[in-house]
Amino acid sequence: MEVYTNENRNRSGLEDLTGLKSLGERDQAVIWHPFTQMQTAPLPIPIVRGEGTRLYAEDGTTYIDAVSSWWVNTHGHSHPYIAEKVAQQLQTLEHVIFAGFTHKPAIELAERLLPVLPTNQNKIFYSDNGSTAVEVALKMAFQYWHNTGQPRRKVIALEDAYHGDTFGAMAVSGRSAFTSPFVPFLFDVEYIPTPVPGREQEAVNQLQSLLSDDVAAFIFEPLIQGAGGMVMYKPEILNQLIGMARSHGALIIADEVMTGFGRTGKLFASHHLSEQPDLMSLSKGLTGGTMALGVTACTKKIYDAFKSEDKHKTLFHGHSFTANPLACTAALASLDLLLSDKTQESIQRISRRHAVFAEHLTQKPGVKNVRQQGTILAFDLDADSQTSSYFNTIRDTAYQFLLDQGVLMRPLGNVLYILPPYCITDEELDTVYAAIERLLQHINR
Repeated sequence: MEVYTNENRNRSGLEDLTGLKSLGERDQAVIWHPFTQMQTAPLPIPIVRGEGTRLYAEDGTTYIDAVSSWWVNTHGHSHPYIAEKVAQQLQTLEHVIFAGFTHKPAIELAERLLPVLPTNQNKIFYSDNGSTAVEVALKMAFQYWHNTGQPRRKVIALEDAYHGDTFGAMAVSGRSAFTSPFVPFLFDVEYIPTPVPGREQEAVNQLQSLLSDDVAAFIFEPLIQGAGGMVMYKPEILNQLIGMARSHGALIIADEVMTGFGRTGKLFASHHLSEQPDLMSLSKGLTGGTMALGVTACTKKIYDAFKSEDKHKTLFHGHSFTANPLACTAALASLDLLLSDKTQESIQRISRRHAVFAEHLTQKPGVKNVRQQGTILAFDLDADSQTSSYFNTIRDTAYQFLLDQGVLMRPLGNVLYILPPYCITDEELDTVYAAIERLLQHINR
């Protein structure tokens, strides 16, 4: 067996790693990063340790993780309680095939999730990330109609939605630069305007014109469109839209990958609604950011449509790491923390602090469209000729300025937002708010 070393790497066209010292240089030689133009991107920042809200870089710099590392980290980095539970599970069972087998962490997690989800949710299907949780929901919806002998093919979604980067998830997302190379391969979707204040009636009218007996599902990110720019809208209009779609028999899919697990001030954004979804997609905060896991929950009606003596009605979907015991254990530990009085009080504390700072921001020049829902605070930078495009340069200016202030935020174009771990202290929130104040002074001077 040949040992693969630096001396023979060039056979595969790989760079010679001799002389590379920093983690950033080593990374650049061998890794392709997500959502990154590798031709122009600076060296990535090597993180060697995390604790609470803090990330510690190789060069000794410390950052407050004000975006929960892409919205996954609910309780802080390297939480000792989650680490302890996962370590114990690792000594017992690291993984087992989930077709024909089961295990205690998967069973317990489903038993504990269902009671905190909307009351109509009846079964849990495991996958491994948010995109696949959405894929599963779409496949369940389409096959539900197939299995019941009433095939429906149309999906209605919101403009500027983001549901993930796999093909089904891309198809129901808004068409944009992120999906443009793949448009010829995506199934057709009908869109209605996101019902932000002032566009509610437009959304109602457009939905009414699209509804028919061929609509399989209506999918949305409830109350907040995350990657679309932290776009927020009210539960009352969403209730109305759901009711309209349901009156034509359409299945309702709530993508709570980002909005779940306390982000909106309640355990799930759907808890703000009187109309409940038929299917829910969950991930991100599910394991407290410890490891990858996805969940699709559904009603008994949907589940029953797949039960049959006819094996062709089986849901033929699965992943090698479905219901991984370590991930399920991390999710159970995260759920323990989430449901504790301490965390629930922190969620309310952060929400109150955000509300005060949001009011303060409305008085600032260069700021517009300040909005808040629970622990998520967002606003737009109104910087002269800059547009709201994801690709504008104000994003890079703001990102680097805040990093220099020791705060990790990742602007969505000209949209800045704070979405912190629930363990963030008042002092750390003050540090984040102060960094934003300095950014605004820097931009507007």
